[in-house]
Amino acid sequence: MTTLTPAAAATEPSRLAALLGGRWTRFALRRTGRLLVSLWVLVTASFLMIHLIPGDPVRAALGMTAPADLVAAKRESLGLDDPLLTQYLHYLGNLLHGDLGQSIGSQLPVSEIIAQRLPATASLAFLAFGVALAIAIPLGVLVAVATRRGRRRRTELAFAGSSVVLGSIPDFLVGVALVAVLAVNLGWFPVAGNDGAASYVLPVTALAIGPAAVLARIVRVEMLSVLEADYVRTARAKRLPARRINLRHALPNAVTATLTLSGMLLASMVAGTVLVENVFAWPGLGSTIVQSIVTKDYPLVQGTVLVYGVIVLVVNNVVDIALAVLDPRSTIGDS
Repeated sequence: MTTLTPAAAATEPSRLAALLGGRWTRFALRRTGRLLVSLWVLVTASFLMIHLIPGDPVRAALGMTAPADLVAAKRESLGLDDPLLTQYLHYLGNLLHGDLGQSIGSQLPVSEIIAQRLPATASLAFLAFGVALAIAIPLGVLVAVATRRGRRRRTELAFAGSSVVLGSIPDFLVGVALVAVLAVNLGWFPVAGNDGAASYVLPVTALAIGPAAVLARIVRVEMLSVLEADYVRTARAKRLPARRINLRHALPNAVTATLTLSGMLLASMVAGTVLVENVFAWPGLGSTIVQSIVTKDYPLVQGTVLVYGVIVLVVNNVVDIALAVLDPRSTIGDS
């Protein structure tokens, strides 16, 4: 048995801390740099959006019959008569102060409208994400254990076929079907709106079914791979209970790919609320952005797209960091 002197014992943790500290610093700098570049691209794209619209965006928003002096005044208030570089610098400065502009239709600050609508969208997306995880992980684990080494072929085929079908149906079509069957025909749930806990059931289900099916398929594949690993075979040779092997030894190592995919699914769920909210007349950002596009309220469209983009970028960045922390196989210094 090897023993360490007190000096060596004190030196080892300090070396390890210095090594991890250097790796974490490089990792943090790289991730922060990528996030800042992505944010700059997003901000620039949202700024150019209003300038890529054919014709005069203010005239399109106010209507072809709007007086010329009203159009000119609105263009001046939006700063559209300034040089493009000046507009861009003003846009960046306003964003740094939390100013997203003013809605053409309601004359309210865009940031105020978003602050009112964002909680409804966030609650819908995160509830759906939680439901998808709660369904996918246990289902994927159970099917993997049941179908390991070619057993129960019918169960495997039924699971694979149903997960592919459910994962390929757009969430808004699922929402329409749920409304037709459970709300209109059976009357079990409200058709639309946000009026209590029952109003969440159908939109959350519509958002969660597809991602849950995709995620369950990934969990099963990863679980099957882990169940054939050497350390799992060693645990079986030690006569450990199957429940302990599956949950304590296999599952933690199978969720790495699940964590990566779940981050992308959460981002897609946030974006998917745009259509689902319109199916259920949900008072969130999704219905807001569609209404602003229809009414050609371009400052509101800009602000909403910017918020959606920031949420997606932040979620992906958080998932990358969580994966680096939780996955013992990750090499932070090479990330």
